[in-house]
Amino acid sequence: MQQHSNGLQRGLTARHIRFMALGSAIGTGLFYGSAAAIQMAGPAVLLAYLIGGAAVFMVMRALGEMAVHNPVAGSFGQYASSYLGPLAGFITGWTYAFEMIIVCLADVTAFGVYMGFWFPEVPRWIWVLAIVLFIGALNLCNVKVFGELEFWLSLLKVGAIVAMIAAGFGIMLYGLGSAEGSGAATGIHNLWAHGGFMPNGIGGLIASFAVVMFAFGGIEIIGITAGEAKDPQRVIPQAINAVPARILLFYVLTLFVLMAIYPWPQIGSQGSPFVQIFDSLGIASAAAILNVVVISAAVSAINSDIFGAGRMMYGMARQGQAPAGFARLSRQGVPWMTVLVMGGALLIGVLLNYLIPENVFLLIASIATFATVWVWLMILLSQVAMRRSLSKEEAAALKFPVPFWPFAPAAAIVFMLFIFAVLGYFPDSRMALYVGAVWIALLSIAYWLWVRPAVAKPGLAASNLFSTHR
Repeated sequence: MQQHSNGLQRGLTARHIRFMALGSAIGTGLFYGSAAAIQMAGPAVLLAYLIGGAAVFMVMRALGEMAVHNPVAGSFGQYASSYLGPLAGFITGWTYAFEMIIVCLADVTAFGVYMGFWFPEVPRWIWVLAIVLFIGALNLCNVKVFGELEFWLSLLKVGAIVAMIAAGFGIMLYGLGSAEGSGAATGIHNLWAHGGFMPNGIGGLIASFAVVMFAFGGIEIIGITAGEAKDPQRVIPQAINAVPARILLFYVLTLFVLMAIYPWPQIGSQGSPFVQIFDSLGIASAAAILNVVVISAAVSAINSDIFGAGRMMYGMARQGQAPAGFARLSRQGVPWMTVLVMGGALLIGVLLNYLIPENVFLLIASIATFATVWVWLMILLSQVAMRRSLSKEEAAALKFPVPFWPFAPAAAIVFMLFIFAVLGYFPDSRMALYVGAVWIALLSIAYWLWVRPAVAKPGLAASNLFSTHR
Protein backbone atom coordinates (compact mmCIF):
# COMPACT_ATOMS: atom_id res chain seq x y z
CA MET A 1 0.00 0.00 0.00
CA GLN A 2 1.29 3.40 -0.88
CA GLN A 3 2.33 5.76 1.87
CA HIS A 4 2.13 9.49 1.34
CA SER A 5 4.46 12.01 2.89
CA ASN A 6 1.64 13.33 5.07
CA GLY A 7 1.58 9.96 6.91
CA LEU A 8 -1.80 8.79 5.63
CA GLN A 9 -1.93 5.66 3.49
CA ARG A 10 -3.12 5.88 -0.12
CA GLY A 11 -5.51 2.93 0.13
CA LEU A 12 -8.60 4.39 -1.57
CA THR A 13 -9.31 3.44 -5.19
CA ALA A 14 -11.59 5.22 -7.69
CA ARG A 15 -14.38 2.77 -6.82
CA HIS A 16 -14.04 3.55 -3.09
CA ILE A 17 -14.09 7.32 -3.63
CA ARG A 18 -17.10 7.33 -5.95
CA PHE A 19 -19.16 5.34 -3.49
CA MET A 20 -17.92 7.28 -0.46
CA ALA A 21 -19.34 10.42 -2.06
CA LEU A 22 -22.61 8.59 -2.60
CA GLY A 23 -22.48 7.28 0.96
CA SER A 24 -22.17 10.76 2.41
CA ALA A 25 -24.62 12.57 0.11
CA ILE A 26 -27.33 9.92 -0.25
CA GLY A 27 -28.48 9.22 3.25
CA THR A 28 -30.81 10.71 5.79
CA GLY A 29 -31.51 13.87 3.78
CA LEU A 30 -33.06 11.80 0.98
CA PHE A 31 -34.52 8.84 2.85
CA TYR A 32 -35.93 10.76 5.83
CA GLY A 33 -35.59 14.53 5.41
CA SER A 34 -37.20 14.53 1.96
CA ALA A 35 -40.60 14.21 3.68
CA ALA A 36 -40.17 17.62 5.32
CA ALA A 37 -39.08 19.22 2.02
CA ILE A 38 -42.12 17.73 0.25
CA GLN A 39 -44.46 19.14 2.90
CA MET A 40 -42.97 22.61 2.40
CA ALA A 41 -42.93 22.79 -1.41
CA GLY A 42 -45.18 19.99 -2.65
CA PRO A 43 -44.19 18.51 -6.01
CA ALA A 44 -42.25 21.73 -6.77
CA VAL A 45 -39.57 20.30 -4.48
CA LEU A 46 -38.24 18.70 -7.69
CA LEU A 47 -37.26 22.19 -8.89
CA ALA A 48 -35.52 22.87 -5.56
CA TYR A 49 -33.40 19.73 -5.95
CA LEU A 50 -32.49 20.65 -9.55
CA ILE A 51 -31.50 24.23 -8.64
CA GLY A 52 -29.65 23.18 -5.48
CA GLY A 53 -27.96 20.35 -7.37
CA ALA A 54 -26.64 22.74 -10.01
CA ALA A 55 -25.13 24.96 -7.29
CA VAL A 56 -23.58 21.96 -5.53
CA PHE A 57 -22.04 20.78 -8.80
CA MET A 58 -20.30 24.16 -9.14
CA VAL A 59 -18.99 23.80 -5.58
CA MET A 60 -17.63 20.37 -6.48
CA ARG A 61 -15.97 21.65 -9.65
CA ALA A 62 -14.35 24.48 -7.67
CA LEU A 63 -13.10 21.94 -5.11
CA GLY A 64 -11.97 19.62 -7.90
CA GLU A 65 -9.91 22.36 -9.55
CA MET A 66 -8.02 22.91 -6.28
CA ALA A 67 -7.78 19.22 -5.29
CA VAL A 68 -6.27 18.17 -8.63
CA HIS A 69 -3.94 21.19 -8.61
CA ASN A 70 -2.81 20.46 -5.03
CA PRO A 71 -4.07 17.21 -3.40
CA VAL A 72 -3.56 17.50 0.37
CA ALA A 73 -4.97 16.04 3.59
CA GLY A 74 -7.47 18.44 5.09
CA SER A 75 -8.35 19.66 1.59
CA PHE A 76 -10.49 22.80 1.57
CA GLY A 77 -9.47 23.77 5.12
CA GLN A 78 -5.90 24.12 3.86
CA TYR A 79 -7.04 25.80 0.63
CA ALA A 80 -8.90 28.43 2.65
CA SER A 81 -5.76 29.00 4.75
CA SER A 82 -3.58 29.31 1.65
CA TYR A 83 -5.82 31.58 -0.44
CA LEU A 84 -8.06 33.43 2.06
CA GLY A 85 -5.82 33.53 5.14
CA PRO A 86 -5.26 31.38 8.25
CA LEU A 87 -8.38 32.70 10.05
CA ALA A 88 -10.59 31.60 7.13
CA GLY A 89 -8.89 28.20 7.10
CA PHE A 90 -9.29 27.79 10.85
CA ILE A 91 -13.01 28.64 10.72
CA THR A 92 -13.64 26.52 7.62
CA GLY A 93 -11.88 23.42 8.98
CA TRP A 94 -13.62 23.51 12.34
CA THR A 95 -16.99 24.36 10.76
CA TYR A 96 -16.66 21.32 8.50
CA ALA A 97 -15.95 19.14 11.56
CA PHE A 98 -18.96 20.80 13.24
CA GLU A 99 -21.05 20.10 10.12
CA MET A 100 -20.09 16.44 10.15
CA ILE A 101 -20.96 16.13 13.85
CA ILE A 102 -24.37 17.76 13.29
CA VAL A 103 -25.09 15.67 10.18
CA CYS A 104 -24.09 12.55 12.09
CA LEU A 105 -26.48 13.55 14.88
CA ALA A 106 -29.26 13.68 12.28
CA ASP A 107 -28.19 10.31 10.86
CA VAL A 108 -28.00 8.52 14.21
CA THR A 109 -31.40 10.02 15.08
CA ALA A 110 -32.86 8.68 11.85
CA PHE A 111 -31.27 5.28 12.56
CA GLY A 112 -33.19 5.16 15.83
CA VAL A 113 -36.42 6.04 13.99
CA TYR A 114 -35.84 3.30 11.39
CA MET A 115 -35.23 0.65 14.07
CA GLY A 116 -38.57 1.67 15.59
CA PHE A 117 -40.21 0.18 12.49
CA TRP A 118 -39.39 -3.30 13.86
CA PHE A 119 -38.94 -2.59 17.57
CA PRO A 120 -41.42 0.16 18.52
CA GLU A 121 -41.20 -0.71 22.21
CA VAL A 122 -37.42 -0.15 22.47
CA PRO A 123 -36.41 3.44 23.41
CA ARG A 124 -34.75 5.21 20.47
CA TRP A 125 -31.67 6.32 22.42
CA ILE A 126 -30.59 2.67 22.88
CA TRP A 127 -30.28 2.20 19.10
CA VAL A 128 -28.44 5.52 18.80
CA LEU A 129 -25.87 4.45 21.41
CA ALA A 130 -25.34 1.09 19.70
CA ILE A 131 -24.66 2.60 16.26
CA VAL A 132 -22.26 5.23 17.68
CA LEU A 133 -20.14 2.51 19.31
CA PHE A 134 -20.19 0.31 16.19
CA ILE A 135 -19.19 3.05 13.74
CA GLY A 136 -16.50 4.35 16.09
CA ALA A 137 -14.88 0.91 16.17
CA LEU A 138 -15.15 0.56 12.40
CA ASN A 139 -13.34 3.85 11.76
CA LEU A 140 -10.33 2.67 13.74
CA CYS A 141 -9.68 0.03 11.06
CA ASN A 142 -7.29 0.36 8.12
CA VAL A 143 -8.56 2.91 5.55
CA LYS A 144 -8.86 0.18 2.90
CA VAL A 145 -11.21 -1.82 5.16
CA PHE A 146 -13.24 1.35 5.71
CA GLY A 147 -13.39 2.08 1.96
CA GLU A 148 -14.41 -1.49 1.14
CA LEU A 149 -17.29 -1.52 3.63
CA GLU A 150 -18.42 1.90 2.43
CA PHE A 151 -18.43 0.60 -1.14
CA TRP A 152 -20.75 -2.31 -0.31
CA LEU A 153 -23.08 -0.25 1.90
CA SER A 154 -23.40 2.39 -0.81
CA LEU A 155 -23.84 -0.22 -3.53
CA LEU A 156 -26.75 -1.70 -1.55
CA LYS A 157 -28.64 1.58 -1.35
CA VAL A 158 -27.88 2.54 -4.95
CA GLY A 159 -29.27 -0.81 -6.08
CA ALA A 160 -32.33 -0.34 -3.87
CA ILE A 161 -33.03 3.14 -5.25
CA VAL A 162 -32.82 1.86 -8.83
CA ALA A 163 -35.11 -1.04 -7.93
CA MET A 164 -37.55 1.32 -6.20
CA ILE A 165 -37.67 3.62 -9.24
CA ALA A 166 -38.35 0.61 -11.49
CA ALA A 167 -41.03 -0.69 -9.11
CA GLY A 168 -42.62 2.77 -8.94
CA PHE A 169 -42.90 2.96 -12.72
CA GLY A 170 -44.37 -0.55 -12.66
CA ILE A 171 -47.02 0.55 -10.17
CA MET A 172 -47.86 3.59 -12.34
CA LEU A 173 -47.87 1.79 -15.71
CA TYR A 174 -49.61 -1.41 -14.68
CA GLY A 175 -51.85 -0.14 -11.88
CA LEU A 176 -50.58 -2.52 -9.25
CA GLY A 177 -52.55 -0.71 -6.57
CA SER A 178 -53.60 2.57 -5.04
CA ALA A 179 -52.31 4.19 -1.87
CA GLU A 180 -54.38 2.81 0.95
CA GLY A 181 -56.68 5.36 2.49
CA SER A 182 -55.92 8.04 -0.07
CA GLY A 183 -58.80 7.29 -2.40
CA ALA A 184 -56.58 8.28 -5.31
CA ALA A 185 -55.01 6.06 -7.94
CA THR A 186 -51.28 6.19 -8.40
CA GLY A 187 -50.01 8.11 -11.41
CA ILE A 188 -48.27 11.21 -12.65
CA HIS A 189 -51.44 13.24 -12.08
CA ASN A 190 -50.59 13.17 -8.33
CA LEU A 191 -47.98 15.85 -9.11
CA TRP A 192 -50.70 18.44 -9.75
CA ALA A 193 -53.96 16.91 -8.44
CA HIS A 194 -53.54 18.07 -4.83
CA GLY A 195 -53.38 21.86 -4.96
CA GLY A 196 -51.24 22.14 -8.08
CA PHE A 197 -47.56 21.61 -8.82
CA MET A 198 -46.58 24.48 -6.49
CA PRO A 199 -49.35 24.27 -3.85
CA ASN A 200 -47.62 26.48 -1.26
CA GLY A 201 -46.46 29.08 -3.79
CA ILE A 202 -42.96 30.39 -4.33
CA GLY A 203 -42.60 30.82 -0.55
CA GLY A 204 -42.96 27.08 -0.01
CA LEU A 205 -40.39 26.37 -2.70
CA ILE A 206 -37.90 28.78 -1.14
CA ALA A 207 -38.53 27.40 2.38
CA SER A 208 -37.71 23.87 1.17
CA PHE A 209 -34.14 24.91 0.29
CA ALA A 210 -33.17 24.65 3.98
CA VAL A 211 -33.84 20.89 3.91
CA VAL A 212 -32.83 20.35 0.27
CA MET A 213 -29.33 21.77 0.79
CA PHE A 214 -28.97 19.65 3.94
CA ALA A 215 -29.62 16.57 1.78
CA PHE A 216 -26.59 17.36 -0.41
CA GLY A 217 -24.33 17.97 2.59
CA GLY A 218 -21.31 15.69 2.76
CA ILE A 219 -20.69 15.35 -0.95
CA GLU A 220 -17.60 17.54 -0.51
CA ILE A 221 -15.90 14.52 1.09
CA ILE A 222 -14.54 13.85 -2.43
CA GLY A 223 -12.01 16.62 -1.76
CA ILE A 224 -11.07 15.15 1.63
CA THR A 225 -10.18 11.81 0.00
CA ALA A 226 -7.47 13.43 -2.16
CA GLY A 227 -4.89 12.80 0.59
CA GLU A 228 -5.60 9.06 0.56
CA ALA A 229 -6.47 8.49 -3.12
CA LYS A 230 -4.09 6.31 -5.14
CA ASP A 231 -4.33 8.54 -8.23
CA PRO A 232 -6.05 11.82 -7.25
CA GLN A 233 -5.52 13.55 -10.61
CA ARG A 234 -7.55 10.84 -12.33
CA VAL A 235 -10.12 9.64 -9.77
CA ILE A 236 -11.18 13.03 -8.33
CA PRO A 237 -12.37 14.45 -11.70
CA GLN A 238 -14.17 11.17 -12.47
CA ALA A 239 -16.02 11.23 -9.16
CA ILE A 240 -16.96 14.92 -9.44
CA ASN A 241 -18.19 14.70 -13.04
CA ALA A 242 -20.60 11.95 -12.00
CA VAL A 243 -22.37 14.34 -9.59
CA PRO A 244 -25.05 15.67 -12.05
CA ALA A 245 -26.16 12.16 -13.02
CA ARG A 246 -26.36 11.18 -9.34
CA ILE A 247 -28.49 14.21 -8.53
CA LEU A 248 -30.91 13.50 -11.39
CA LEU A 249 -31.20 9.79 -10.63
CA PHE A 250 -31.03 9.62 -6.85
CA TYR A 251 -32.92 12.78 -5.93
CA VAL A 252 -35.09 14.10 -8.75
CA LEU A 253 -36.22 10.82 -10.33
CA THR A 254 -36.64 9.11 -6.95
CA LEU A 255 -38.88 11.84 -5.52
CA PHE A 256 -40.78 12.07 -8.82
CA VAL A 257 -41.69 8.38 -8.46
CA LEU A 258 -42.53 8.75 -4.76
CA MET A 259 -44.95 11.62 -5.32
CA ALA A 260 -46.49 9.94 -8.36
CA ILE A 261 -47.37 6.71 -6.55
CA TYR A 262 -48.61 8.39 -3.37
CA PRO A 263 -50.37 11.79 -2.88
CA TRP A 264 -47.75 14.20 -1.54
CA PRO A 265 -49.89 15.67 1.32
CA GLN A 266 -49.98 12.24 2.96
CA ILE A 267 -46.20 11.76 2.97
CA GLY A 268 -45.43 12.38 6.64
CA SER A 269 -42.18 12.46 8.56
CA GLN A 270 -42.88 9.53 10.89
CA GLY A 271 -40.21 7.18 9.60
CA SER A 272 -38.81 7.09 6.08
CA PRO A 273 -41.28 8.14 3.35
CA PHE A 274 -39.86 5.27 1.27
CA VAL A 275 -40.93 2.70 3.83
CA GLN A 276 -44.25 4.46 4.49
CA ILE A 277 -45.23 4.45 0.85
CA PHE A 278 -44.61 0.76 0.23
CA ASP A 279 -46.18 -0.14 3.57
CA SER A 280 -49.31 1.86 2.66
CA LEU A 281 -49.45 0.18 -0.73
CA GLY A 282 -49.79 -3.12 1.08
CA ILE A 283 -46.35 -4.45 0.10
CA ALA A 284 -45.25 -5.35 3.62
CA SER A 285 -42.18 -7.36 2.61
CA ALA A 286 -40.99 -4.49 0.38
CA ALA A 287 -41.34 -2.11 3.32
CA ALA A 288 -39.20 -4.40 5.49
CA ILE A 289 -36.57 -4.70 2.74
CA LEU A 290 -36.52 -0.94 2.23
CA ASN A 291 -36.07 -0.46 5.96
CA VAL A 292 -32.90 -2.55 5.75
CA VAL A 293 -31.77 -0.29 2.91
CA VAL A 294 -32.44 3.00 4.71
CA ILE A 295 -30.67 1.64 7.81
CA SER A 296 -27.63 0.74 5.68
CA ALA A 297 -27.83 4.23 4.12
CA ALA A 298 -27.75 5.87 7.55
CA VAL A 299 -24.81 3.67 8.67
CA SER A 300 -22.98 4.46 5.42
CA ALA A 301 -23.51 8.21 5.82
CA ILE A 302 -22.37 8.20 9.46
CA ASN A 303 -19.32 6.19 8.41
CA SER A 304 -18.36 8.68 5.67
CA ASP A 305 -18.96 11.72 7.88
CA ILE A 306 -16.76 10.47 10.73
CA PHE A 307 -14.04 9.72 8.17
CA GLY A 308 -14.31 13.22 6.64
CA ALA A 309 -14.26 15.08 9.95
CA GLY A 310 -11.34 13.00 11.21
CA ARG A 311 -9.23 13.69 8.15
CA MET A 312 -10.04 17.41 8.29
CA MET A 313 -8.98 17.65 11.94
CA TYR A 314 -5.83 15.64 11.11
CA GLY A 315 -4.91 18.14 8.38
CA MET A 316 -5.59 21.06 10.73
CA ALA A 317 -3.41 19.53 13.44
CA ARG A 318 -0.53 19.34 10.96
CA GLN A 319 -1.08 23.05 10.23
CA GLY A 320 -1.05 23.98 13.91
CA GLN A 321 -4.79 24.77 14.00
CA ALA A 322 -5.86 21.79 16.13
CA PRO A 323 -4.41 19.91 19.13
CA ALA A 324 -1.32 17.81 18.50
CA GLY A 325 -3.06 14.56 19.39
CA PHE A 326 -5.27 14.82 16.31
CA ALA A 327 -2.21 14.22 14.10
CA ARG A 328 -1.18 10.96 15.79
CA LEU A 329 -1.65 7.90 13.59
CA SER A 330 -2.33 4.32 14.65
CA ARG A 331 -0.38 1.38 13.18
CA GLN A 332 -3.15 1.15 10.57
CA GLY A 333 -2.42 4.73 9.45
CA VAL A 334 -5.64 6.09 11.01
CA PRO A 335 -5.80 9.36 13.01
CA TRP A 336 -7.36 7.54 15.96
CA MET A 337 -7.79 10.50 18.30
CA THR A 338 -10.15 12.27 15.88
CA VAL A 339 -12.31 9.13 15.68
CA LEU A 340 -12.60 9.06 19.48
CA VAL A 341 -13.49 12.77 19.55
CA MET A 342 -16.21 12.28 16.91
CA GLY A 343 -17.59 9.28 18.80
CA GLY A 344 -17.71 11.28 22.00
CA ALA A 345 -19.49 14.16 20.25
CA LEU A 346 -22.08 11.74 18.87
CA LEU A 347 -22.99 10.71 22.39
CA ILE A 348 -24.77 14.10 22.44
CA GLY A 349 -27.17 12.47 19.97
CA VAL A 350 -27.93 9.78 22.53
CA LEU A 351 -28.80 12.48 25.07
CA LEU A 352 -30.92 14.51 22.61
CA ASN A 353 -32.87 11.43 21.57
CA TYR A 354 -33.52 10.68 25.22
CA LEU A 355 -34.66 14.23 26.05
CA ILE A 356 -36.50 15.47 22.89
CA PRO A 357 -37.11 12.51 20.53
CA GLU A 358 -39.91 14.25 18.61
CA ASN A 359 -38.31 17.58 17.69
CA VAL A 360 -34.65 16.78 17.28
CA PHE A 361 -34.42 16.06 13.52
CA LEU A 362 -35.55 19.37 11.95
CA LEU A 363 -33.53 21.45 14.43
CA ILE A 364 -30.40 19.42 13.68
CA ALA A 365 -31.03 19.54 9.91
CA SER A 366 -31.29 23.35 9.78
CA ILE A 367 -28.12 23.83 11.88
CA ALA A 368 -26.33 21.38 9.59
CA THR A 369 -27.52 23.38 6.57
CA PHE A 370 -25.83 26.52 7.94
CA ALA A 371 -22.52 24.71 8.49
CA THR A 372 -22.73 22.97 5.10
CA VAL A 373 -23.45 26.15 3.14
CA TRP A 374 -20.68 28.02 5.01
CA VAL A 375 -18.15 25.37 3.99
CA TRP A 376 -19.38 25.47 0.38
CA LEU A 377 -19.12 29.27 0.31
CA MET A 378 -15.52 29.06 1.57
CA ILE A 379 -14.69 26.48 -1.12
CA LEU A 380 -16.04 28.80 -3.82
CA LEU A 381 -14.24 31.86 -2.44
CA SER A 382 -10.99 29.88 -2.10
CA GLN A 383 -11.19 28.79 -5.74
CA VAL A 384 -11.78 32.39 -6.88
CA ALA A 385 -8.80 33.57 -4.78
CA MET A 386 -6.60 30.75 -6.12
CA ARG A 387 -7.52 31.49 -9.73
CA ARG A 388 -6.74 35.18 -9.25
CA SER A 389 -3.32 34.28 -7.82
CA LEU A 390 -2.37 32.36 -10.98
CA SER A 391 -0.82 33.82 -14.09
CA LYS A 392 -2.60 33.36 -17.44
CA GLU A 393 -0.21 30.58 -18.32
CA GLU A 394 -0.74 28.79 -14.98
CA ALA A 395 -4.53 29.09 -15.28
CA ALA A 396 -4.42 27.71 -18.81
CA ALA A 397 -2.40 24.74 -17.56
CA LEU A 398 -4.97 23.69 -14.92
CA LYS A 399 -5.90 20.04 -15.48
CA PHE A 400 -9.49 20.29 -14.16
CA PRO A 401 -10.64 23.92 -14.53
CA VAL A 402 -14.02 25.23 -13.39
CA PRO A 403 -16.47 25.56 -16.32
CA PHE A 404 -17.92 28.96 -17.33
CA TRP A 405 -15.34 30.89 -15.33
CA PRO A 406 -15.94 33.43 -13.79
CA PHE A 407 -19.75 33.56 -14.18
CA ALA A 408 -20.73 30.13 -12.81
CA PRO A 409 -18.69 30.42 -9.56
CA ALA A 410 -20.09 33.93 -9.04
CA ALA A 411 -23.67 32.65 -9.46
CA ALA A 412 -22.99 29.82 -7.00
CA ILE A 413 -21.61 32.30 -4.43
CA VAL A 414 -24.75 34.44 -4.74
CA PHE A 415 -26.90 31.32 -4.30
CA MET A 416 -25.09 30.35 -1.06
CA LEU A 417 -25.70 33.85 0.35
CA PHE A 418 -29.36 33.44 -0.65
CA ILE A 419 -29.57 30.21 1.41
CA PHE A 420 -28.32 32.10 4.49
CA ALA A 421 -31.13 34.61 3.91
CA VAL A 422 -33.64 31.75 3.66
CA LEU A 423 -32.48 30.34 7.00
CA GLY A 424 -32.91 33.74 8.65
CA TYR A 425 -36.29 34.53 7.06
CA PHE A 426 -38.29 31.47 8.12
CA PRO A 427 -39.00 31.04 11.87
CA ASP A 428 -38.46 27.25 11.82
CA SER A 429 -34.84 27.62 10.65
CA ARG A 430 -33.95 31.00 12.18
CA MET A 431 -32.42 29.34 15.23
CA ALA A 432 -29.88 27.68 12.92
CA LEU A 433 -28.66 31.10 11.78
CA TYR A 434 -28.28 32.24 15.40
CA VAL A 435 -26.39 29.06 16.34
CA GLY A 436 -24.19 29.45 13.25
CA ALA A 437 -23.40 33.10 13.98
CA VAL A 438 -22.44 32.28 17.57
CA TRP A 439 -20.28 29.38 16.33
CA ILE A 440 -18.37 31.60 13.86
CA ALA A 441 -17.91 34.27 16.56
CA LEU A 442 -16.55 31.74 19.08
CA LEU A 443 -14.12 30.32 16.50
CA SER A 444 -12.90 33.81 15.63
CA ILE A 445 -12.28 34.58 19.31
CA ALA A 446 -10.47 31.24 19.79
CA TYR A 447 -8.25 31.98 16.80
CA TRP A 448 -7.26 35.47 17.99
CA LEU A 449 -6.73 34.35 21.61
CA TRP A 450 -4.78 31.12 21.10
CA VAL A 451 -3.79 30.21 17.55
CA ARG A 452 -2.56 33.55 16.18
CA PRO A 453 -0.45 34.56 19.21
CA ALA A 454 1.24 31.14 19.23
CA VAL A 455 2.01 31.28 15.51
CA ALA A 456 3.35 34.82 15.90
CA LYS A 457 6.00 33.76 18.44
CA PRO A 458 9.52 34.20 17.01
CA GLY A 459 10.87 31.07 15.39
CA LEU A 460 7.61 29.14 15.76
CA ALA A 461 5.89 28.24 12.51
CA ALA A 462 2.31 27.10 12.16
CA SER A 463 3.45 23.76 10.86
CA ASN A 464 5.22 22.87 14.10
CA LEU A 465 3.05 24.79 16.56
CA PHE A 466 1.41 21.60 17.79
CA SER A 467 4.22 19.24 16.78
CA THR A 468 3.62 15.60 17.63
CA HIS A 469 5.69 12.44 17.88
CA ARG A 470 4.36 9.30 16.27
